[in-house]
Amino acid sequence: MANAILKLTTVLILLIFSTLHDSHFASSTDVDEDHEDINEEEEEEYVLDTRIPHLGPRSRFLATIIKKGRQCNLETNNICNGVRANKGRDLLFCCKKHCRNVLSDKNNCKVCGNKCKLGQRCCDGVCTNVLSNASHCGKCNKKCSPGDSCGSGVCGYA
Repeated sequence: MANAILKLTTVLILLIFSTLHDSHFASSTDVDEDHEDINEEEEEEYVLDTRIPHLGPRSRFLATIIKKGRQCNLETNNICNGVRANKGRDLLFCCKKHCRNVLSDKNNCKVCGNKCKLGQRCCDGVCTNVLSNASHCGKCNKKCSPGDSCGSGVCGYA
């Protein structure tokens, strides 16, 4: 009986911790895609690796920058379909009506509409469990020291 109570208590504590932990790691990209969002890990604007030639009489500088969340239309104003930005770190696509970085957007991971599950983030276009991955512990590209494991998104968690 005591063993069953101990197991139940442990499960409840883990469930509560997991819920609190996941809410801590929830990014603003969980918001409806039609609203502009700001993910703290992403930059406010994307500096394009190559200039967009079809923007008309805009300055050379303005033709190389796309603001985060900029509106687009797949048929008439597709300024961000397959465009590389920020020295290759970002890959922009027009998802619904906004430019999205499919390498880090958890609602459009690798392709538009591919949502990562709870406890996952989009790391280089792959939905990754950041709660237990030693190469992406707590967030993308945060590596634990050699010999340390990742538990609950913390390196060396015992």
